[in-house]
Amino acid sequence: MDDRRLLENGDGIEASVELIRNEFLEGFRRVEQIDRPAVAMFGSARVAEEHPAYEAARAVGRGFAARDWAVVTGGGGGVMEGANRGAKEGGGLSVGFNIELPHEQEPNPYVDISYTFRHFYARKVCFVKPAEGFVIFPGGFGTLDELYESLTLIQTGKVLDFPVVLFDTEYWRPMLDWVRSRLLEDGMISPDDVQLLSATDEPEEAVAHVVDGFERRGVPSPAAPAKEDAQ
Repeated sequence: MDDRRLLENGDGIEASVELIRNEFLEGFRRVEQIDRPAVAMFGSARVAEEHPAYEAARAVGRGFAARDWAVVTGGGGGVMEGANRGAKEGGGLSVGFNIELPHEQEPNPYVDISYTFRHFYARKVCFVKPAEGFVIFPGGFGTLDELYESLTLIQTGKVLDFPVVLFDTEYWRPMLDWVRSRLLEDGMISPDDVQLLSATDEPEEAVAHVVDGFERRGVPSPAAPAKEDAQ
């Protein structure tokens, strides 16, 4: 793999740099096609369609579509498929930024804009570039990588007013307890850093938290869900 060769012995540096440059360029071209506010949604590729995380991501994706927001995912299966599927069902814009892996990650069929990356770092930049917030569902190392990268970007001022929502409070509670009991108490983070995260079990609450953050910055959301007529 390109990354492995570059990291182990530096062979083909010029060719690798050119490949990375072209990948960023193609990724940014896809980002430019996103013509509305966007949320990035992450979670495990390993969950089946009947898993609660899949259904929750599908509901959240529909909720963002109802607000005329785009939904950006890693383009694979599991939670990513659920989110893209919900966005399509809601009539919204569905984006998938896939990645080449040794065990091929198949793209899901619910995307309008797609691109397959070879390098994780180029892909992650293209997650952040169009996004006004992240919604993070249960997942493994890849999901944690995206979560902690987003927190680092906010903490260091690389992105501002960027909501991060953890979906499934019970799943994330042990991590949040550790953040408060070790990182905060040991002085590794500040009290304000703890406030960077919110957690919920309600799809509409996840949508509202991200949309409200966007609107507080002075840019009105393009659409709001229609209210039902009073009975």
